[in-house]
Amino acid sequence: MYLDIYITKTLLCLLYAFAVVQTDERDSICTSSNGGLCTENHNKYSKEVNEWHSRINTLINTALDEYKPCVAKNCSCHKDVLNNDLLPFKSGITKEMVTQALSKGTKYQIIDGKLYRQKDCHFPARCAGIEHYLKSLSPKLPNMELAINTRDWPQVNREWGHKAAPVFSFSKTKEYYDIMYPTWSFWEGGPAIALYPTGIGRWDQHRLSISKAADKWPWNKKEEKGFFRGSRTSEERDALILLSRSNPEIVDAQYTKNQAWKSDSDTLYANPAKEVTFEDHCKYKYLFNYRGVAASFRLKHLFLCKSLVFHVGEDWLEFFYPSLKPWVHYVPLSPKASQQEIMKYINYFKEHDSLAKEIADRGFQHIWDHLTDKDVECYWRKLLKKYAKLLKYDVVRDIEAKKI
Repeated sequence: MYLDIYITKTLLCLLYAFAVVQTDERDSICTSSNGGLCTENHNKYSKEVNEWHSRINTLINTALDEYKPCVAKNCSCHKDVLNNDLLPFKSGITKEMVTQALSKGTKYQIIDGKLYRQKDCHFPARCAGIEHYLKSLSPKLPNMELAINTRDWPQVNREWGHKAAPVFSFSKTKEYYDIMYPTWSFWEGGPAIALYPTGIGRWDQHRLSISKAADKWPWNKKEEKGFFRGSRTSEERDALILLSRSNPEIVDAQYTKNQAWKSDSDTLYANPAKEVTFEDHCKYKYLFNYRGVAASFRLKHLFLCKSLVFHVGEDWLEFFYPSLKPWVHYVPLSPKASQQEIMKYINYFKEHDSLAKEIADRGFQHIWDHLTDKDVECYWRKLLKKYAKLLKYDVVRDIEAKKI
């Protein structure tokens, strides 16, 4: 009789554990001591897991209910960004304001349909990536002059007391007056690494090669791991790297070298890892994007893998970021997320695999439909036309500027 009671209690315990949503193996153990009942810690853990899952489910459902898909016409997905960036200059842009901006960027002029630039450029490859678009658009644009910042960091911070100046920068946070433009790396001048010695560049070609790799690694063949490769341009990346070292079966994340690498301390005292092509990222289900010095250049590429993108931090932007919606196209993650929290997110989506795939598919489709090379050119055209209308003076050609 005692054996029957023991077996019955043990079976009840196991059935209870199975009913809880696939809790972590270490914490889902029922003990046979004291009559074979599940421990209080297990019950507490099960409750926490259920509450966590319920919270994530609510966030996803709410985001989907509120989401309104973009209309794929004339880069309209990104029009709000353009309008908001130009709003501080709605009263007009004076010669003095442009002169102030030119102290922080490279001077460009469009005169009678031709493109000119000051002789010197801080980063020639970056200027070339910008000029690819400006030169093709200039025959149909009005006369103007503008300051384009080719540095990583935006320049005009309202919280530091800077006066509004129309500096064009590729990335910023809400504290800056800078006007975002499509970064040079859509064509040329992206980060130069061993795999891409002349820089990332050619977004139009990457769209094809990475999406082809995604077809080679469909969802059911992807490795069920988090993945990241990149240099330590931000300490926000450390938690994921350390999680990978303690749980390599869950995450494969390692630091690589960059131009600033001096010693193993720059890779958290480990040998620098080899770089991995964007195409090979597609082998993994969960891809992590962290900011670098400013916004990371990798985000748009990750979506093409049809993997689930974990986008860390909402502050740093490129012009197309606001069209992407958290929980609809990607999983948002705090820059301060601990190793434990990162692991909880990964485990949640392992247990909700079809939901993970749905988000990944929506992220891919959004980037595929709304971030084509035509969208990039369209954004440049609309931005420059609206900017030119705000100029309150007649632009005179700088005779020292060179024709591009």
